[in-house]
Amino acid sequence: MPKSGAEHLVSLQDGRQIFLDGSPISDHVHHPAFRASVASAAKMFDFQAAPENQTKMTFVSPKTGERVSRMWQLPTCYQDLVERRKALEAWAELSCGFFGRSPDHVASALSAMYMGRHLFGDRGERALADYYEFARDNDLYLTYAIISPQADRSKSAGEQADEFLAAGVVGKDAEGITVRGAKMLATAIPMANEVMVAAIQPLKPGEEKYSFTAMVPLNAKGVKLLSRKSFEASAMSAFDNPLSSAFDENDCVLYLDDVRVSWNRVFVHGDIKLAQAQWHSTPAHVYQNYQCQVRLAVKMRFLLGLARKIAETNGIIEIAPVREILGQMAAETSMVQSMLEAMEITGTHYGSYFVPDGSRLYSAMVLTQQRYPKFIGHLRELSGGGMIMLPSSVNDFANAEIAGLVGKTQRSPVTDAKGRVKLFKLAWDAVGSEFGSRHLQYEMFYAGANMVTRNHAFRTADWKSSIGMVDRFMETYDLAGRK
Repeated sequence: MPKSGAEHLVSLQDGRQIFLDGSPISDHVHHPAFRASVASAAKMFDFQAAPENQTKMTFVSPKTGERVSRMWQLPTCYQDLVERRKALEAWAELSCGFFGRSPDHVASALSAMYMGRHLFGDRGERALADYYEFARDNDLYLTYAIISPQADRSKSAGEQADEFLAAGVVGKDAEGITVRGAKMLATAIPMANEVMVAAIQPLKPGEEKYSFTAMVPLNAKGVKLLSRKSFEASAMSAFDNPLSSAFDENDCVLYLDDVRVSWNRVFVHGDIKLAQAQWHSTPAHVYQNYQCQVRLAVKMRFLLGLARKIAETNGIIEIAPVREILGQMAAETSMVQSMLEAMEITGTHYGSYFVPDGSRLYSAMVLTQQRYPKFIGHLRELSGGGMIMLPSSVNDFANAEIAGLVGKTQRSPVTDAKGRVKLFKLAWDAVGSEFGSRHLQYEMFYAGANMVTRNHAFRTADWKSSIGMVDRFMETYDLAGRK
């Protein structure tokens, strides 16, 4: 039987140290800064455990014979990949695509590392294989922290003023390693069970202490979680903040204060080449970012629907320039879906596993990083002042005098005042609130700066084919003319 939401909530009550607003949080599962978002994550497990959804959302563990989440599925053909994607889409629809670090993201990374487990050496391969099976069969919600704190970005991890600003290994023995320092961005920490601590940024010879990959329980001794401001805590109500009141996955700085990690949870240690190879010589980087494109396709469909409803609510749907904007947004939404399907159709085998095409993936990432801010800009343009001039809160409707004035001023040809306010409150939360602004920043930078994704596109492009076409054509003529 797949893990239920109730079981997931129990698993989170583990005594982890989360700090918010200058104080430790003793029970984050029920704390007003986290409880609604944690509950939304739990509903994902309830959804997949529902009898009517189990065939779509789960598969049978080859080890236990029990049904577990398809996020752990290892496709061996195109049909398997599409079947898994449909499960990921169904999960993403529960949050309208606003859970950026849902459990299937890091599960995708870990599963793809497992596909390339032979690269990790005997000890690392055993640890990785055992942990993958453990996470799969217990339906763990994993997150990761794989970026060093920004600090002085002109210097590498080993050149910072504090040797252990970035998390590094300070000691090892027969039992495991001891880790000290910080990592970011530990997104979805409140609803996750464990965190992968690793390095995705390139390391130099002499920086071996920073080249480790380890799975750390979030309640391990010495793990300290420094939360950013909670948008959920600032949400006045579900009516006023329908997204941030339910899907604020929260981001934390992860600080490891001499945390002990046993060898059976360490996949990489002291190997700067393997620290990079785990992402790019295995399908990990492709597979995890493919999941991001699945989620983004869902999110853009939601935002497109929001844009259309705004145009209808404002009575501008028949205006030609408005239809042009909506047509542009519809084309871009279809483009994301088409590129997602293209990377599946042109997927390739990595050993016995079938994975999305990396070149198509990185092309999609470059384009969506550029288009998403413009997509949000179109939503703002369609809304105009409607997203700003709204009642202060749901309480305005409880006051007969104010509610009467709201009814007079919040007019629409297709809905009543409450319906109009409800729609524009949603629109503001999606694009203008702190929650919405955080999502804009997230979509632009979760995979690195645009120059990073462009370099991935450069690295995986089929240059041989393109240059070959040029060379073959140039061979058809010379100084004397056509051959």
